[in-house]
Amino acid sequence: MNNNNHINYIEFPLRDVSGTKLFYETCFGWAFQNWGPDYISFSGAGVEGGFNGESKRPVTDPGVLVVLYSDDLNKVLAKVKEAGGVIKQEIYEFPGGKRFHFEDPNGNELAIWSDR
Repeated sequence: MNNNNHINYIEFPLRDVSGTKLFYETCFGWAFQNWGPDYISFSGAGVEGGFNGESKRPVTDPGVLVVLYSDDLNKVLAKVKEAGGVIKQEIYEFPGGKRFHFEDPNGNELAIWSDR
């Protein structure tokens, strides 16, 4: 459903199609659809989105920080590490919860938080 003035889609830069799919499938159970050799879309993340390698644009810093939620932060941290994610900031506390930051196979930085 498309809602006026709501975030409709998130698109990340893409450098590694197979590594990206394996990483997000392993860690978060996302599903993927191929749209040619340099574009994949994902579902199962709470918002639809894609990874775009068609423009060959580099991942830049700072970029948009997408924050995922997990009810078991330590379990997902282990999955991220096992899948080859680079931990940019270990678990830390903030008012209302805890979170950590990681880098995916394309160099995108994301965070995962929990209120548990």
